[in-house]
Amino acid sequence: MRQSIARLVATPAWERVIVGIIIANSIILGLETDAGIMAAYGPLLHGLDTIILGIFVVEIVLRIIAFGPRFFRDPWSLFDFAVVVIALIPASGPFQVLRALRILRVLRLVSAMPALRRVVGGLIAALPGMSSIIVLMAMLFYVAAVIATNLFSASFPDWFGSLGASLYTLFQVMTLESWSMGIVRPVMEAYPLAWMFFVPFILLSTYAVLNLFIGVIVSAMQEETEASASADRQALHDDTANVLTEIRALRAEVSALREKLDR
Repeated sequence: MRQSIARLVATPAWERVIVGIIIANSIILGLETDAGIMAAYGPLLHGLDTIILGIFVVEIVLRIIAFGPRFFRDPWSLFDFAVVVIALIPASGPFQVLRALRILRVLRLVSAMPALRRVVGGLIAALPGMSSIIVLMAMLFYVAAVIATNLFSASFPDWFGSLGASLYTLFQVMTLESWSMGIVRPVMEAYPLAWMFFVPFILLSTYAVLNLFIGVIVSAMQEETEASASADRQALHDDTANVLTEIRALRAEVSALREKLDR
């Protein structure tokens, strides 16, 4: 029975059904945020959500039966298990916040779709390489915040009155959100040479350091894709070798049979 269940949950048709149910569940959870829709169709939506949760529970149970202890050694399976367990906890009292976490079920699309798994795997693989860039950016922000606090705190205490305020303002400048008309131009009215501080900061933080982040992530994703392709090629090579071995064995048996017939 375990082998039959394993073959079932591994079929593309089963995976497509689960993906369709996850998408339908995400739409239902989005509809539940609308007061008007809930007033008209609230019981129906709650009923559908409960049915879908039951399907997810059955699917997890089938996978545990099919794969046994291997299920709990697979990070993606553990992720699916945690998402379903969170959804089963009654969202009342101190656990009221868990009601909002039901939308995490949408993230099961990541584990259900190999392409998304490779993207997330690439992001995770990029974390060690990103640590040095994070340290570099922290140093850049700290130095720039100290300079900005010393230069502009007297005239703009809301933006640069403290180290924390300067860090937040510089973060806004780095994101390029209203950095010119909202921050830099008003500062330049009081300090005409302020552009000599902000322009290099933007060039370093926005265009240099952030591009390093992108480069590390792209490199990690490329390595993840190459590793996956290499594993697929190795699996194909192994299958081909097994087929060739079986053909050689069959050829030897045919030759032996011919020799017997000739005698």
